[in-house]
Amino acid sequence: MTMFEPFPPADVELRDADLIRRRESDRAYMLRLTSDNLLRPYRQEAGLWSEPGKPEGIHWGWESPTSQLRGHFLGHWLSAASMSAAATGDPEIRGKAAAVVDGLASCQRANGGEWLGSVPEKYFERIAAGSQIWAPHYTVHKTFMGLLDAYRHIGSAKALELAEAWARWFHRWTSAFSRQKMDEILDFETGGMLEIWAELFGITGKSEYRELMDRYARRNLFDPLLEGLDPLSNMHANTTIPEVLGAARAYEVTGEPRWLDIAKAYWELAAERLPRSATGGGTTGEIWVPEGRLPHRLGETNQELCTVCNMMRLAEFLLRHTGEARYADYWERNLRNGVLAQGFWKGSLPHGAKADQPLTGLVSYFLPLRPGSVKLWASETEHFFCCHGSNVQANATHTGGIFYRAGSGLAVCQLIESRLTWDRGGEGSAVEIRRADLAGDIQRIDGVAAAHPAPPDRQAFEIEVACPRPTEFTLSIRLPWWLAGEAGVSVNGESQRVESRPSSFVELSRAWKDDRVRIELPKRLSSERLPGSRDTYAFMDGPDLLAGLASEERILYCDDTAAPERALVSDDERTWYAWKGRYKTRGQDPGIRFMPLRDVGYERYSVYFPVAPRRWP
Repeated sequence: MTMFEPFPPADVELRDADLIRRRESDRAYMLRLTSDNLLRPYRQEAGLWSEPGKPEGIHWGWESPTSQLRGHFLGHWLSAASMSAAATGDPEIRGKAAAVVDGLASCQRANGGEWLGSVPEKYFERIAAGSQIWAPHYTVHKTFMGLLDAYRHIGSAKALELAEAWARWFHRWTSAFSRQKMDEILDFETGGMLEIWAELFGITGKSEYRELMDRYARRNLFDPLLEGLDPLSNMHANTTIPEVLGAARAYEVTGEPRWLDIAKAYWELAAERLPRSATGGGTTGEIWVPEGRLPHRLGETNQELCTVCNMMRLAEFLLRHTGEARYADYWERNLRNGVLAQGFWKGSLPHGAKADQPLTGLVSYFLPLRPGSVKLWASETEHFFCCHGSNVQANATHTGGIFYRAGSGLAVCQLIESRLTWDRGGEGSAVEIRRADLAGDIQRIDGVAAAHPAPPDRQAFEIEVACPRPTEFTLSIRLPWWLAGEAGVSVNGESQRVESRPSSFVELSRAWKDDRVRIELPKRLSSERLPGSRDTYAFMDGPDLLAGLASEERILYCDDTAAPERALVSDDERTWYAWKGRYKTRGQDPGIRFMPLRDVGYERYSVYFPVAPRRWP
């Protein structure tokens, strides 16, 4: 049973300035990539491109003509472009997505009417023979998903036709294998192929897709999960998350409980039992870290962005089907300290200053967590590793995860500035979330700024509900995990008595007409111990992980890790339009400055610090 139902992308208008900036940067980047270069691997495979030299702007790295993953990025691009067009109504990105589908159709015709891969069919024959080929299922899955997203989001019937014609090849190819042989093939990183077949089954109801779902069910992973075993520790994480997303989608199109049990079992192991860093991620070197080993795994390859994005998708699925706030908490933590920390970074300098490094960063494959780390930003056309594509998709809309239908009511799962247009039985209602001017954030001479000289100790939002006539329903608002005191909730200025419990929903039931809800969420500096360590900590400002600008491991002296405000004080705290969320140490020699991890560009930083006691004056 679905507890929460998401709204169509077009029903939600994004109002958050930083997220809009990232979405528009994403759109501009997608438009700068030419259709010719996106389609080049497919045309090469179809015999429609041959050139003796290196074309200008050709995509390189994992997209180069010699890469066994060539063509994977176009699938990400098509998914992101379709989602962007659906959310914003942008005709330019929609038209380009349609043109790319047309280009793929030409390639499929040249291949004989079925095959549409950017890599040859023989790659699949080789993995069936036991040869090592770099993830052909992963590569074609991205294209399949791009086609299905073009169908779902922009109504491209042609994209669905291409996917169905291509699926015939896979149905025929897999029919020759025994169950045991198919299990062996599935050990070659199958990506999200199960999700493709589930999606096609949900769209068409055709039996061949149900057969493909059964063939691509990876028993070697799913059975141990259901038995309560650990098949994940030290195993490649993003090989398995897409497979479990396939199980999640299979549950939605079949209603069979086993599929849901698989998704829940994976979550309980990967996100609850195995260690997670303060960012929310739990991988290093692209593998799941075993219990007790995270202190020994901090390095240059922590938190692969692909795993962040796919685990956020799994969290959102479980939120919809359980209604439990913990999944929205996970989503928020990983958005703020993963997606926003690893993609479309933009810096700034005071007037007259000159930058030694660029003031933008496209995408960082990993988020290093060892002392003295630095983010490594990819170029626009020279790398195209897997997270390059995940970054484009993750920033395509930023309107998901906020509003959900909850029975006859409405659930607000993320307090992100936005506006929902809600069709209730033919009558249009609107719900708008705005950040409240709690401490002079808005430049207006009204006494608020002068009355708040220090950074606010809470987040505050106003939710306006407008209905054409009085309408009874329940408005549920998530209280986050980082809540540091009693939440303040009022309706039209009248205080409401609510149970203020972190990681829960507060429910407001009334006949809504033109009403305003104000919610204030106390926050504080907090420390989070590194799992598996006794004396190593990271520091959070509400939901935001802080990074200390330290180029090597440093001991931080603090006599009470439960009171980090005794070691960190506000610093460089304000611009003319916003609080910056920056801190510095006191009583340390030398001192360390801290800033939100998502604001770090090219600086060297440390997230975790050994903490030793010292008394303060």
